[in-house]
Amino acid sequence: MTTLTTPTGDRERTIDLNGDIGESFGVYRTGEDERLLDIVTSANVACGFHAGDPATMRRTVRLCAERGVAIGAHPGLPDLAGFGRREMAVTPQEAYDMTVYQVGALYGFVRAEGAVLRHVKPHGALYNMASADAALAEAIAEAVRRVDGSLALVGLAGGELVRAGERAGLRTVTEAFADRRYRPDGTLVPRREPGAFVADAGEAAAQVLRLAAEGRARTVCVHGDGPHAVAFAECVRRALLDAGWRLAPA
Repeated sequence: MTTLTTPTGDRERTIDLNGDIGESFGVYRTGEDERLLDIVTSANVACGFHAGDPATMRRTVRLCAERGVAIGAHPGLPDLAGFGRREMAVTPQEAYDMTVYQVGALYGFVRAEGAVLRHVKPHGALYNMASADAALAEAIAEAVRRVDGSLALVGLAGGELVRAGERAGLRTVTEAFADRRYRPDGTLVPRREPGAFVADAGEAAAQVLRLAAEGRARTVCVHGDGPHAVAFAECVRRALLDAGWRLAPA
């Protein structure tokens, strides 16, 4: 079970470590969810469009509840073949509809397990598109607000999604990534470009400490489908604790 540390300072020294999980589908298994849930403080659970299925969603929500890990919905584009990482020409209305649909589906499993849904974080291409496109961001924020205005909206620090969430009156959580590299303007290097990924756990930990110290993130993500997800998460967690950060859901 995830163990939270004793605070070493004020709230400004508290940070969340999140992982994308529940991304298996049918007989196909992706990630090491149980091991990752012993490290992270929040989980973003796939809702069936880019990955996940009803049985996987139920099992994942139950695992989170058993370990005391905060549960979030991770809605994506309807793209199982591309794992939701290929851009699609969706309208704001379509983005709104698919967000309501997916958050609602996970919300049902969370309620059935006697747990609480705390946040929404779009997945993959939908996340990146909404970070740059104000209209898509507004649609997603409005979808979250209408489903449950108490839910937090997670988005890239400095991106349109966070701004849209703030305008909608939602609690917003700025996010940084441990295993992705950044451009000078603060956006992520696209996955298709060379050098988009951080391959060394030590480099990932150093990047997280820098971004946290700069105040650019209240939560840090480790992608659960990565080949070294558990090792990265362990290294980042240890580095944050050693640097005096308290780990807790955002």
